[in-house]
Amino acid sequence: MQIFKNPNFDFVKYRWHAIALSVVVIVAGLIMVAMRGLPLGVEFSGGTIVIVEFDQAPPSIDRIRSVVGAVTEGGGQNLVVQRYGEDAQRQIMIRLPHVGEEKGMELSRVADRAVKALTDAKVGRFDVAGTEIIGPVVGADLTRKGLWATGLSLLGILTYIAIRFRLSFAVGAIVATIHDLLVMMTFLVFFGYDLSLNVIAAVLTIIGYSVNDTVVIFDRVRENLKGMRKESTASIINVAVNQTLGRTVITAGTTLLSVLALFFFGGEVLHGFAFVMLVGVISGTYSTVFVAVAVVAFWRPKAAARVPAASTPPAVAGGNGKPAPTARQRARKNPRNA
Repeated sequence: MQIFKNPNFDFVKYRWHAIALSVVVIVAGLIMVAMRGLPLGVEFSGGTIVIVEFDQAPPSIDRIRSVVGAVTEGGGQNLVVQRYGEDAQRQIMIRLPHVGEEKGMELSRVADRAVKALTDAKVGRFDVAGTEIIGPVVGADLTRKGLWATGLSLLGILTYIAIRFRLSFAVGAIVATIHDLLVMMTFLVFFGYDLSLNVIAAVLTIIGYSVNDTVVIFDRVRENLKGMRKESTASIINVAVNQTLGRTVITAGTTLLSVLALFFFGGEVLHGFAFVMLVGVISGTYSTVFVAVAVVAFWRPKAAARVPAASTPPAVAGGNGKPAPTARQRARKNPRNA
C-alpha cells in the first residue's frame, strides 16, 4: 500500500523546532510535578479504595469528602473522591491513603469506617461495588520493581542497538525513549491520571513500540550509508525517513485506531492504560522521526560510515613488474637532467 509517492521532506531541517517544542512540554511537566507531585496510584502509594454504587443520583463529591474525611486520620488531607465509571452506573470511588504503620486488619477497618460514615450520614442508599487494599510494604515493593523494569528495559535497548548498529544510534534511541517517558509523565500530571500498574504496563509497551520504529529507520540509514558515501549524515537520514514514511504512517495510524477504541469503550479500569498508549504512540512516532535521528545528526554531522576508495595502483614501467620511478628519483639518478 503506497501512501506517499516519492516523498522528499526535510525532517532534519526542523530538528531545532522539534527539540524546542519537546523542551517546553517537558519543562512544563516538571514544574507541574514539582508543584503537585507525581500522582501515584494505590498500588504504589498504598491505601484503600472503596467503590460505592448509589441507587439514585449520588450526592455531591464535596459532601462525600466531608463525611469520609471526618472519620479519616489527618482529616482526609490526601483523601481522593471522584466519580467512577459511566454516569448511568452512579458509582463513586473513595481512595483512602495509608497512615503510619497501618497493616493487616487495620487497613480493612479503614474501609469499614468510611462505609459506616456514609451510612450514618444518610447520603443515600448505596452498595459497596468493590474494595481494593494495598499495604505500604506491598506499595514500596511494587515501586521498586517498576523502577527496575524500566531501568533494565533502557539498558537492554542501549546494549542491543549499540551492538547491532553503533553507539551514536544507541544514544539516539535512548534519548528518544527518555523523551517519550517524560512526555507521558507530563500528560499524566496534566490530565490527573494516577501512576498505576496499568500505566506502567502501557509505558513499557510504548518503549518497545518506539524502539521498534526507531530500529526500522536506523536499519535504513545503515543501508544508505553504504551507497551514499559522499552525502552528509543529514541527507542520508532524510532519505531513510522518507523511505520508511509510508510504513510509519500506516503502523501509527492502525495502532491509534485500536487505542482510541480501547480509550472510549474499554471501561474505567483501562482508561489510564489507553490514555498513556494514546499519548505514547503519538510521542513515539514523533521522537523517532525528529529526536532519535537528530541525535545521530548532531553526533556525526558528516557521513558516518564512509569507506575509503581503493587507492590507485602505481604506474608500472615496461613489463618488468616494477613501479615506475618518480620524478624525484629520476632527478637523483640523472642530476644533469634535473
